[in-house]
Amino acid sequence: MDKEKIDEAVLALLYLGVHDGFRTWKSFDWDALERLHEKGLISNPVGKAKSVAFSDEGLRRSKKAFMRLFGESPTVQE
Repeated sequence: MDKEKIDEAVLALLYLGVHDGFRTWKSFDWDALERLHEKGLISNPVGKAKSVAFSDEGLRRSKKAFMRLFGESPTVQE
């Protein structure tokens, strides 16, 4: 199993849930979210909040991965 590809797909799909400009819903596999946090792409997913914050780099890479995997940018809530 290629965890890098899984992480890229999760990062791309997190882009679908962007709200308030940089936050996203954390409804994905906890191990993948933890790896993205360790890479500095999202805030710590552990806690009661139902969302995490993208780092600047995480948001940029999330959008780029979404475009590469799915072909167009979704309309996100700013």
